[in-house]
Amino acid sequence: MEFSTQTTTGLQQLRTAALGVGVFADGVLTAPAEVIDRASEGAISAVLSEFKGKANTHVVLRNLPGVKAERVIVIGLGKQDAYRATGHAAAEQLFANVCAGLNVADGVSTLATVECEGTTLRSRARAMAAAGQRSSYRYEATRTRDLEPAPKLKKLSLWTSRSKAAEALAGLKEGTAIGNGMNLARLLGDMPPNLCTPTYLGETAKKLGKEFKTLKVDVLDRKKIEAEKMGAFLSVARGSDEPPVFIVIRHVPKSPKAKGKAPLVLVGKGLTFDSGGISIKPSANMDEMKYDMCGAASVLGTLRAVAELELEREVIGLIASCENMPSGRANKPGDVVTSMSGQTIEILNTDAEGRLVLCDALTYAERFKPEAVIDIATLTGACVVALGHVNSGLFSTDDTLANELLEAGRETGDTAWRMPLEDAYQEQLRSNFADMANIGGMPAGSVTAACFLSRYTKAYPWAHLDIAGTAWKSGKEKGATGRPVPLLTQFLLSRS
Repeated sequence: MEFSTQTTTGLQQLRTAALGVGVFADGVLTAPAEVIDRASEGAISAVLSEFKGKANTHVVLRNLPGVKAERVIVIGLGKQDAYRATGHAAAEQLFANVCAGLNVADGVSTLATVECEGTTLRSRARAMAAAGQRSSYRYEATRTRDLEPAPKLKKLSLWTSRSKAAEALAGLKEGTAIGNGMNLARLLGDMPPNLCTPTYLGETAKKLGKEFKTLKVDVLDRKKIEAEKMGAFLSVARGSDEPPVFIVIRHVPKSPKAKGKAPLVLVGKGLTFDSGGISIKPSANMDEMKYDMCGAASVLGTLRAVAELELEREVIGLIASCENMPSGRANKPGDVVTSMSGQTIEILNTDAEGRLVLCDALTYAERFKPEAVIDIATLTGACVVALGHVNSGLFSTDDTLANELLEAGRETGDTAWRMPLEDAYQEQLRSNFADMANIGGMPAGSVTAACFLSRYTKAYPWAHLDIAGTAWKSGKEKGATGRPVPLLTQFLLSRS
């Protein structure tokens, strides 16, 4: 999709298939809405008795007198005193979705011109472009029938003044890259697990390496993984006929500004299917365990965005990918395995496999002497119980890193909530037969999972994002969300 700025001063003279303006709750019109209202002799005011301006609502007005736009799409922004970055991002998404649904070819949004606490025009423009990219996503990889025609929407413009066009264009560029990264992550998540295998993830990384010259890709096969002594990771892979891979994808910019700085490392859980292993999951909704690789998908999506933006900072993605299946070779409850770090783990539940995969990847990250490491994983159902589907769970041993990630989430509307990580929880991982158990019981399940990972991160600042509740949607709207690509990309932009 094409994004641009529209600097025509007379908003009512703008020729477009769809013009988006915002209205706050209780009938408070934004400045662009007031311009259109005056030009159309009160057409917007006339609908306010029915349209209250509530968030996530809209009304389409057609062929207004005095207005050249074919349609004016009035977007509800909610209460003005509560309008924040998340509300703006949702409004932009609604406008883009409505344009796509109306099957128009182009649209102009004025929403980014509305001041919003904690944002800039650049960040609001970023949200607009990301929303436009998301609206264009359609899963078609394995569908052959009953496909609706692709939306005609090909161009979205941001209405602003000439003096602010450069700032807006910078944001649009960033948002385009973020949207592309999200759509890649969504596609990988949505693909069926018989097609999106560990090998397929490795091939996807290699394709990115060919598309973007700054990306250097190395895919380790089983023999190379064995040579690294990743015993915990390999124990999970052992139960499946699909071979495991360990993906190293590095964004190495040519800019002199990037030299001499320690890299930032993203670690993704890449379970392309998780049956639970011997501790097998209930059959209901087990199909959704194809989404257990969304951490890996978000790493690939973020590296794609980073490469598209030519970020002047080295960023490394590490992905440990395999399947967790029951077989005669699979892990058994009671087994003890040795991780790459040399620490031993008693496996009490084979369905707590993500931490076994991640712990070796976190140890592998040490060799890069990183400035910070963030792992991303659909790790625990307990996190969904705690936070639902709104916030990703954030755990960190470093306050500065945690605060930066929280701020990046607020700025992009891809929010996280910091969870506790006190040493007192570590006691739940005590084992009589190994250095630690792989589960700590039902209480604070997401916390003890993070505590487990923390034992492998002593060499660097570290944060863990549990995205089990935010990586995909269930039910009628089933599908991957592409989160937390916006949060991660914004964090990397800020660090750069």
